[in-house]
Amino acid sequence: MAKFEKSRDKYQEKLTRFEQGLKTLQSEKMQYLEGIEMGKPPVGGNFKETTMRSAVKSMIWRLIAGSVTFITSLKFSGSLSTALRIVGSDFFSKALTMFIGERLMNNSQAGRKTGADSAGRSVAKALIWRLFAICNTLTVSCFFAKDLTMASKIAGSDAIFKTGLMVLFERVWARIEWGKDYDSGFII
Repeated sequence: MAKFEKSRDKYQEKLTRFEQGLKTLQSEKMQYLEGIEMGKPPVGGNFKETTMRSAVKSMIWRLIAGSVTFITSLKFSGSLSTALRIVGSDFFSKALTMFIGERLMNNSQAGRKTGADSAGRSVAKALIWRLFAICNTLTVSCFFAKDLTMASKIAGSDAIFKTGLMVLFERVWARIEWGKDYDSGFII
C-alpha cells in the first residue's frame, strides 16, 4: 500500500506541475490574443531585424561615415575631385557590404539577451565592420589618390574616428524598436 501511495504522490506532483505550466501558457496566450502587451517588447525576447531595418541602418551609416571620409579625404588630398571619387566609390561598395553584414549578423542571437543588442555585441559588430572598411578605404583611396602615404592617412584617421562612432551608432540603434521582429512564442 505504501508503494502505491508513493507512486500516486509522484504522479500527483507531476500533474500539479503540468497544470501550473498549462495555466501559465493559457495566461500568456490570452495576453497575446487580447493585445495586452502589444507595442511592448518582451523582456529578454529573441528578435530578428527586418530587412528594411538593415537597409535603413546601412544607408544612414553610409551617410554619416561618408561625411567623415569626405572630410578626411579632402584634408589629406587637398583635392575636391579626389575626395568626391573616394566617397562615391566608398558609398556604393560599403552600403551593399554593410547591408549584407547586417543580414549575416542577424542570424546570431549572441549578445541579445534583453530584447536589444548588448554593448559587447555592438563593439564586436563595429570592430568586424571596421576591419573590412579600413581595407576598403585604403584600397579605394590608394587607387584614386595614387599615393599610398596619403591613402594610409585617410584610412587611418577614418579608422580611429569611425570605430568609436560606429559603436555609438550601434548603441543608438539597440534602443530603437522599429524593425525588430520578436519571437512571440506562439504560432497561429
